[in-house]
Amino acid sequence: MTRSGFGQTRSMSTVFSKIVNREIPGTIVYEDEHVVAFKDIVPFAPVHIIIVTRQEIPGIASLPETGDHLHLLNAAKTIAEQQGLTNGYRLVINQGEDGGQTVDHLHIHLLGGRPMAWPPG
Repeated sequence: MTRSGFGQTRSMSTVFSKIVNREIPGTIVYEDEHVVAFKDIVPFAPVHIIIVTRQEIPGIASLPETGDHLHLLNAAKTIAEQQGLTNGYRLVINQGEDGGQTVDHLHIHLLGGRPMAWPPG
C-alpha cells in the first residue's frame, strides 16, 4: 500500500513507529488515521498481521482514556474481512515481558488461515 493522505506521526523510537513513519520498510496492508497494519516478518500462521496504533502507547497496561487504541478492534475486523478469514481468526495482545511482549508499542497480532490450537502457549 502506498502512502495515503493520513499525516505522519512524530518521530518515535520503536521499530513499529519506524514502520508507521516509513523510516524502515514494512509490507503495509491497511492504514487509517488511527492504526497501521503490516505483515509480520516472522509469521506464525498463513496470515499474520501486526496492527499498531499510530500513537505510541507502551502496552495495554498504559492505556489512556482516549486515543488511537479505541480503533484497534474495528481495524482487526476490517482486515480479517479483507484477508478472507471467513472460518475464523485469533487476535493476540501481549502485555509485558512475562506476557510475551517484545516491542513496547501497543499492537494486536491477527492470526488466521489455519486452525488455531488451545491453549496457545
